[in-house]
Amino acid sequence: MEIRAYDESYISNAQDNLGHAVDFAVVTLGLEPDIFGKAFAVSSASKQVASGNPKYVAGMNGCELARIILLETHTAFEDSEDAMYLDKSPEYWTGWALAFYQWYSTRSFGDILSTVPLSKIVLMYPVYHEMDIEQFTQQMDNLMKETVPFTRLKIRRTNCGMSQSELAAESGVALRQIQLFEQRQRDINNAAAVTLLQLSKALHCQIEDLIEY
Repeated sequence: MEIRAYDESYISNAQDNLGHAVDFAVVTLGLEPDIFGKAFAVSSASKQVASGNPKYVAGMNGCELARIILLETHTAFEDSEDAMYLDKSPEYWTGWALAFYQWYSTRSFGDILSTVPLSKIVLMYPVYHEMDIEQFTQQMDNLMKETVPFTRLKIRRTNCGMSQSELAAESGVALRQIQLFEQRQRDINNAAAVTLLQLSKALHCQIEDLIEY
């Protein structure tokens, strides 16, 4: 069900750019990882990178991207000349891996970094940097689920004040199916489009609001 914002052929550019941005901000400018991570998460640049805007993905280098983020969010820093190295640092890998996970999961950078801060991703470098990127994405999925234990379906249903039975009656989706979705025994992302449409209408939300990351 995932509909990704941009074609896979551009992901390497996005990864390289965000990798250099994190490296420049943390290593060259000396900012704490979470200072830059929080700035990036709330910046309009994060949305542009997530959408695959060519200007942000390939139209500037990572140092320029970092400056845009810091200036927009009024984050104090002492500027330096552009610095991008052939030897990739843990900080570069952090941005590189984060860009891939955002594209892969379709979750916003804000959602990701509010759950797994940039400093925590840096600490994953020793274990995951030589592994296939799929291992990293699986671990990120696990961390996201540990921090947010309830499915988006359950959160939306309870916010609407509906029981599972009431949702089943309102949507026409079988009660057992709803239970399996909420218990994560059945992947809602693989549900039929008509099922997702029925649930979203009953819960007064968009289909995307029910998708798990």
